[in-house]
Amino acid sequence: MERFDVVVIGAGPGGYVAAIRASQLGLRTAVVEREHLGGICLNWGCIPTKALLRSAEINHILHDLDAYGFSASDVHFDLDKIVERSRRIARRLTGGIKHLLKKNQVTVFDGTARLDGPGRVCVERDGAETVPLRARNLILATGARARTLPGIEPDGVRIWTYKEAMVPTAMPSSLLVIGSGAIGIEFASFYHDLGAEVTVLEILPQILPAEDAEIAAAARKIFEKRGIRILTEAALDSLEPQGEGLLGRAKLADGSHETLAVDRAILAVGIRGNVEGIGLEGTRAVLDGGHVVVDEWMQTGEPGLFAIGDLAGPPWLAHKASHEGVLCVERIAGVEGLHPLAAESIPGCTYSRPQIASVGLSEAAAREAGREVRVGRFPFLANGKALGQGESDGLVKTVFDAGTGELLGAHMLGSEVTELIQGFAVARNLETTEAELMHTVFPHPTLSEAMHEAVLDAYGRAIHY
Repeated sequence: MERFDVVVIGAGPGGYVAAIRASQLGLRTAVVEREHLGGICLNWGCIPTKALLRSAEINHILHDLDAYGFSASDVHFDLDKIVERSRRIARRLTGGIKHLLKKNQVTVFDGTARLDGPGRVCVERDGAETVPLRARNLILATGARARTLPGIEPDGVRIWTYKEAMVPTAMPSSLLVIGSGAIGIEFASFYHDLGAEVTVLEILPQILPAEDAEIAAAARKIFEKRGIRILTEAALDSLEPQGEGLLGRAKLADGSHETLAVDRAILAVGIRGNVEGIGLEGTRAVLDGGHVVVDEWMQTGEPGLFAIGDLAGPPWLAHKASHEGVLCVERIAGVEGLHPLAAESIPGCTYSRPQIASVGLSEAAAREAGREVRVGRFPFLANGKALGQGESDGLVKTVFDAGTGELLGAHMLGSEVTELIQGFAVARNLETTEAELMHTVFPHPTLSEAMHEAVLDAYGRAIHY
């Protein structure tokens, strides 16, 4: 039996970060991974999807060259090369994680881990058990997998999950995206920019349900103007093979039904934690709706057993998992001055065209919480940098507490807003008020000036709109 201070099960963005930080704190650490270092995010999610979306963005620009004073003929793309580029980037970063773990003296076990009593982990590889592990602290970071709908199971050929959608062997001429969260909207944007006819089906009244309603409505208007068809308050009754494609039947908001004939469909209806097969039934850990219940320090109901990332519930974001991993091991190590993670201070990003990003409370959530608010808005069509880039769609929206000036939330739609949102995230973390933001000097010409103007607008002081 090998003994450690910390054993982490799962080497995704939560697990490998937790392992590295634990080792930095002087804890003898091991991590067990059954598939790929970096987890879903690095291999099948965050990173390779951004590579795909970049290719789609370039394709859009190449077919809109006239707007920039250029012309070109015979513009086309090689789908195999687009996919291989994304896979190559994923492989490169997987190698980088291996190097980081080795550099930080984290012991890596290749295999499937299972809890085997308090502080004990058995690891199985190739059908045989390897050396058992023992540790005072065990961290579960097993991640999550795609949810499915009753009667509509992915077959990997016609009906895809995110994995199949990332490695298409041919471009479908028509595509049905079921679900309009970040994953669904990103794939809708990618395939539409490469020429597919895309229909998005959402059972709720609003696309991007986690976002501010005004931002989601503005995004929908832009997507529909660009040719993506969006059906909200629409339920998919059936989806069956027809020839080489699919035939679906959906109940629409007005009660009528519509037949949808498409080449392929993507299920993007959320995820559920990988809680099965890891030995939780022998512990006092509590499950709720497919995730493990934890306290503010990521502790489960079982002493010495922690859970982080997607396994511990929403928001299902890689950066949330990484932060939880650091917080968890610093708590284990007795680091002083720690603060629990506030979910409302975690930025959310959707990397479609245009991008969507937010942090904090939406306007509706702030009002529902009983806050009297001041709301500011500034459109990118009044921003010189956005106009120069040819990316004037979108806006910045700020929500302040009318009494204290606290920045309650910020919501953005437009070019590179996933990079800009961190400015507001830092502001919230520093408990910045409208006064500090108003007196911060923003460089010109930049997209960030729209952030400044949205703050000013909340107090009737906008200059450029």
